[in-house]
Amino acid sequence: MLAVVGVVAIASLLALILTNRISPLAALILVPVAAAIVIGLGAAVPGYVVAGIAKIAPVAGMFVFAILFFGIMNDAGLLAPLVGLVLRLVGENPRYIAVGTAALALLIHLDGSGAVCFLVTVPALRPLYDRLGMDRRVLACTASLAAGVNFLPWTGPTLRASAALKVPVSTLFTPMIGVQLVGLGFVFAASWWLGDREARRIAAGRSLPLAAGIDGDAPAGRSNTTADADATARLLRPRLMPVNVVLTLSVIVIMVSGLVEPVVVFMVGTALALLINYPDAHEQRRRIDAHASAALLMAGVLFAAGAFTGIMNGSGMIAAMAHAAAAHVPDGIGARLPLIVGVLAMPLSLLFDPDSFYFGVLPVLAGVAERFGNTSVSVAQAALLGQMTTGFPISPLTPATFLVAGLSGIELGAHQRFAIPWLFAASLVMVVAAVLLGLFSL
Repeated sequence: MLAVVGVVAIASLLALILTNRISPLAALILVPVAAAIVIGLGAAVPGYVVAGIAKIAPVAGMFVFAILFFGIMNDAGLLAPLVGLVLRLVGENPRYIAVGTAALALLIHLDGSGAVCFLVTVPALRPLYDRLGMDRRVLACTASLAAGVNFLPWTGPTLRASAALKVPVSTLFTPMIGVQLVGLGFVFAASWWLGDREARRIAAGRSLPLAAGIDGDAPAGRSNTTADADATARLLRPRLMPVNVVLTLSVIVIMVSGLVEPVVVFMVGTALALLINYPDAHEQRRRIDAHASAALLMAGVLFAAGAFTGIMNGSGMIAAMAHAAAAHVPDGIGARLPLIVGVLAMPLSLLFDPDSFYFGVLPVLAGVAERFGNTSVSVAQAALLGQMTTGFPISPLTPATFLVAGLSGIELGAHQRFAIPWLFAASLVMVVAAVLLGLFSL
């Protein structure tokens, strides 16, 4: 019963978001509440929600202050030289810009944090996309592809898989280096193709399709949010550029180092950014007001996501789905379980959060695989080809999904409809590479 209701709840959530029936915030709140009532746990919903929000609060706080911080830096003109550098390197050719987006996201994601990757990559390049009238879905998709395929020994999914099965990280990752290189080749090929399609659309004078899901009604080539609008001369702080560069790099380095909680880093960074660039209290309030809308919307969606995961986990629906999925593996396909897990890994990101899958589902699947002569390591490697790797930038169970869509200025459903086929294709390409390289057998 729990597993069935859980599957229906998640399917309903995805359907509502992808079809734009209701806003993601409303769907994330109402769907799990309805599911809890159906299974007779309506009275426990407040406790589940509070528990879920408590877990998401530091992440939500980080995103809110990160939006404020990078918005203030953009107002002061910090990102203008970076955009200029990209322009000098790639010109105004959408093909090179799309490939450059993937390259920048790949480099920034070397720290293993999808949130940091999107927080740095998207605000830096979105003005360039708007200037040329490029589809922001391409920005979100290419950044997601680069971050998703770039699973590393220190990223969350790899560490979880290692801990769950008690095997060294190197045992999981090293044999997959060739597979990842094939995946990255696909990322840059797909980015070039998407950029080429944009170049042909712009050259033909065709406008963006309605499905692009761009927030607001600004004309193509212009940003429609205060945070990304052209900074006026009054707000620019060219003489403070060295100070702002040092401050921004310090914030990123300290956050990546793990010495201080990210929410604290961005809170302090935001306060210093305001004080250094806009010492007048009235101007500080205006800068906060300018970016408050985006920050509030992001906070609301993230807290709603916390309520969703809190109810789904607290009620036992996630755990029930995990056990049901593992228990219904037919004997006839047991020998091919790594291959099957690899194919399904990316879609499973829409059903299971990383902790539930890697600590709940993976050990059970590994045990089943061993009964059919496979190794537990092969199942873990198969999972890493999609489960919260290529799957994390589109899963409603991860804050990064809402972040990349929000920073790109596109609707969540538009991002998912556009990016899911490409991310799934990247996962399948790596599965094929794993078969050809002998990691899995047919």
